[in-house]
Amino acid sequence: MDIILTQDVKALGKKGEVVKVSDGYARNFILPKKLGMEATKQNIYDLNAQKAAEVKKQKELLEEAKNYAKKLEELTIKVSIKAGEGGKTFGSVSTKEIAAAAKEQFNIDLDKKKLQLNDPIKNAGSYTVPVKVHPQVTAEMKIKVEAV
Repeated sequence: MDIILTQDVKALGKKGEVVKVSDGYARNFILPKKLGMEATKQNIYDLNAQKAAEVKKQKELLEEAKNYAKKLEELTIKVSIKAGEGGKTFGSVSTKEIAAAAKEQFNIDLDKKKLQLNDPIKNAGSYTVPVKVHPQVTAEMKIKVEAV
C-alpha cells in the first residue's frame, strides 16, 4: 500500500514522501497514529499543491530578506564606549548593545543572536558586522564606535 507521510517516521521516511508499506503496517500503525494517509490521486494532488505553495512562500521570504539586507547595509549605527585617559577603553561593545542602538536610532528590531560578532569590539573606530538575516542571506552592517 502506498502512504503519504504526514510526519517524519524513523526508518521509513520524511514528511511529504510517498512510501510503500505493507497493508497491515499501514492499517495498524501508520493510519491510526495519523503518521500518514493513503496515497490516493486526490491526496497526491493536494500534496503537490502544498509543496508548490511552500516553494512560493520560501521564494517570497528570500526576496524579503534580500530587501531587508539592503536596507541594513545602508545604515550606520553609532555606539559609544567609555574611554579613559590616553584613549584606553573600558569594556567592549557587545551584540546586545548594537541591537539596542539599532532599535533606538532607526527603530529596527535586530536579534542579537543574528549578529555574527567574532570578537568583541574593544576600540573606537568603524567596523562591519555580518548580520544573518536568512539562512541564505547575510548583510554587512556598518558600526561606528565612538569613545566617550
